[in-house]
Amino acid sequence: MQETDPGLIRAAAAGDQEAFAQLVRAHQQHVWRFLRRLLGDDALAEDVTQETFVRVYTRLSTFTFEAKFSTWVFQIARNAGIDELRKRQRQSKLHDLLSRRHTHVPPPDVAVELQLALDCLPDDQRAALLLVEVFGLRYREAAEVLGIPAGTVKSRVHHARERLHEWAQAGQLHRSRRNEPRKGSTGEG
Repeated sequence: MQETDPGLIRAAAAGDQEAFAQLVRAHQQHVWRFLRRLLGDDALAEDVTQETFVRVYTRLSTFTFEAKFSTWVFQIARNAGIDELRKRQRQSKLHDLLSRRHTHVPPPDVAVELQLALDCLPDDQRAALLLVEVFGLRYREAAEVLGIPAGTVKSRVHHARERLHEWAQAGQLHRSRRNEPRKGSTGEG
């Protein structure tokens, strides 16, 4: 991800609408992809992406240039995403969604399986894994986004990888059992 020109940031903070539009265009797709994986819902990710850039716009004058602009934007996106997750939990929709997903065999579509695996991760592990593995942030940068020490990010990414590996192993075992002949079956038709 290419870092944003400081002059463009200053112009947007000073009220230049075209400069702000350029900032949005430069970061919108990355933010949406992050939120899509964090939230597990394309349409919801789109809504929260819009909320993210509303927050960026209102807080642009507070950006201090001490961190990368992209890191700052991801931090705002993460907070907006976590706010949405908390809202969903309060409404009990997340509980219903997870209980339905665990009652059937995941479809063989790789993207769907990947999202199901990510959904099984705790929110803190999912966010750390997405920032490091999908968006390529260094542990230090992910730590800034998440507001935690870099060592905690490393730990969360490690545990997320372990859980995804276990999830994949369980899926392979389930798929291989579906393909085995049933007891008493000769396999001949």
